[in-house]
Amino acid sequence: MNSRQEKLLKEIVESYIKDARPVGSKALVNKLKVSSATIRNEMSELEELGFLEKTHTSSGRVPSSAGYKYYVDNIMKPKELNGEDILKLQTIFSNSELALSDAIKECMNIISDITNYTSIVLGKDSDWNTLKQLNIIPIDERKVVALVVVSNGHVENKQIVIPVGVNVAEVVKTSEIINKYLIGTPIKDVTSKMEFEIKPRIAAIIKEYESVYSMFQNVFNEFTEKNSNVFFGGRTNMLKQPEFESVDKIKNIMGKLEDYEIVKKIESNDEGINIYIGEESEFDKDVTVVKMSYQAGGEEGTIAIIGPTRMEYDKVVTLLNFIKSQIER
Repeated sequence: MNSRQEKLLKEIVESYIKDARPVGSKALVNKLKVSSATIRNEMSELEELGFLEKTHTSSGRVPSSAGYKYYVDNIMKPKELNGEDILKLQTIFSNSELALSDAIKECMNIISDITNYTSIVLGKDSDWNTLKQLNIIPIDERKVVALVVVSNGHVENKQIVIPVGVNVAEVVKTSEIINKYLIGTPIKDVTSKMEFEIKPRIAAIIKEYESVYSMFQNVFNEFTEKNSNVFFGGRTNMLKQPEFESVDKIKNIMGKLEDYEIVKKIESNDEGINIYIGEESEFDKDVTVVKMSYQAGGEEGTIAIIGPTRMEYDKVVTLLNFIKSQIER
């Protein structure tokens, strides 16, 4: 790619990132100081090289995934953060009362607000944690406390109102059955195993077994949700992007963000900040995933920002570099 083509690609990428509108030759004449015909020829060549694409609705061009990648690798310069954003992030990391993981989550929430993209924090995978014990402590005839104990020593408790038509003894009996058949089961698999291992057994001995089953499902679902090692900031921000205005695209992208297995694939062990555009994101062909791993103070995990391929790459990379510098202080 020659220098004029690089300048042209830079202008098209940055214009499209800003406006989300295909870029035509007329819009570039003044900036590049060459004729419209010359720009059209260079555009055609960049299209043949795979860096630009035509759209169905306009005569202009938009960057392809390869075009964005070339821009990121060869043209992009870091963007300077404004003082207000730096102060917000620094204040969080300066709060000695916050655990590192909580500081990171709060900062990623702010970054989601700054960028209008979705941020994800993936803690160290704890899928191997298993159910160690389920205890039921009766309070009175209508209330019990459920204690869930996990193999890593974590304990969670929840007060439950016993469903109508069910007594304390039946709740205790169900907990005994769960302990007999599900101890040692990975926490993430408990709710699915309840369906096949527990429900048929309590159906044989408890009249209102559906109510009891739902009660315990809610206990484990809430436990899993509260102790999930996946955190989202601005989960619905993607819906603000013009690329995701159609109902089908909204359903597709939100479905993927709610799929634990897909989200877990974002996890990274690579050094530095890595950018995965379009198909190479392994998430969706219309998105970019920018991510980095972190390890400090006995905590480790992955930080990622998900946005359209039409992402403000310079801003996102600068923000993540700043977070990285704060974590590694």
